[in-house]
Amino acid sequence: MSSKAIKTTVELFAGIGGFRLAAAQKGLQTLWANDICPKACQVYRSQFGDAEISEGDLRELTHEIPSHDLLTAGFPCQPFSSAGQKRGFRDPRGLLFSVIVEVLRTHRPRYFILENVKRLLLMEKGIHFATVLSALTELDYHIEWRLVNTRHFGLAQNRERVLILGSLDVKDNYPTIRLAESADICEGLENNFRWLTDMSSWLEIEKHHRKFGNWGLAFHQRFFTSNLECFSEAKPSVTLRSVLQSAVDSTFDFTESTLQRLEESTRINRFLDGVQLLYNQKRGARMGYTVFGIDGIAPTLTAATSRHYERYKVGDRYRRLTNIEYARLQGFPDDHCSAVSIYNQYALYGNAVPPVLVGWVLDKILQNRVTSLENVTGQQLHLFQEPMIYADKGGIT
Repeated sequence: MSSKAIKTTVELFAGIGGFRLAAAQKGLQTLWANDICPKACQVYRSQFGDAEISEGDLRELTHEIPSHDLLTAGFPCQPFSSAGQKRGFRDPRGLLFSVIVEVLRTHRPRYFILENVKRLLLMEKGIHFATVLSALTELDYHIEWRLVNTRHFGLAQNRERVLILGSLDVKDNYPTIRLAESADICEGLENNFRWLTDMSSWLEIEKHHRKFGNWGLAFHQRFFTSNLECFSEAKPSVTLRSVLQSAVDSTFDFTESTLQRLEESTRINRFLDGVQLLYNQKRGARMGYTVFGIDGIAPTLTAATSRHYERYKVGDRYRRLTNIEYARLQGFPDDHCSAVSIYNQYALYGNAVPPVLVGWVLDKILQNRVTSLENVTGQQLHLFQEPMIYADKGGIT
């Protein structure tokens, strides 16, 4: 099946159009898009016009969806997010994943790309992600996932997201790998290359018994997973300082109140996951009590209002980040959300998928960049330090 035939996309849970921006940059046509948030749809229309966006409850609009080559969806992450209540599929928003499954079942697009938060892999020893894998592989899609961080894509933000790629281009019962280069795989393997290439030896999804690794494959109710330490495609790091506006309105300034807060804070001046922490309130470990520096990267942007008022030390002043700086940290044009108020822009950017992440996956598909494992020998491979956890053959469980 040739990826060159991919021309059209449908965008579910579109938000402000992160998937669409990436698709347009690659020459793909978006035929239909949906979101239930009026503000998000207002931004979407301002950027892309009225023709494709359908506002409302997706469950009531699936009959409008046309045939397409690629489905994209950043399905609601709040049920799985560490910033939410972590109820997973017990949260009604978590059940919206079933709508994605039905759309895939009905239209059979050649590929799909899904995006969600890191906790989807981890919650309740992977039960929720096992549900996702089972539902998707039941449709005969070959699944590959990878946990990536925007800091490795030229954005000054520590934002980890799971990207899930589904395809119908399985060949000769051999795994199709796109989201991991051979260098990434070789970095951690030992002598278990055969467990990766022999799909019949993969563990049954229903028998999973722990959190899923940051990379993996699944097909026909079986899966293979591991933690890849290397991301060989990482771009040079950039700092928060590089995206700051030179002139910022005084309404973003919180110097006076911050100076008062610092009297009850402890100076830290250290880096955590690339984020520079300058001060933290005494006896307080919550990120919301932290004052950040600009020589590292920003912490994960979210839709939570309290996070939009976090303080950063810029020169001799203390202020929050501007809406334009939020746009830059997510990889959007400065004016992308200008159709709505500055207040509303924060949540919309914080909830968006960075277009650069989607573009990375699209390049893998459109350029047919499949990782070759034929020339990799067992001695070169160091991926699976615990192969017995991931295979199900020859007495290994």
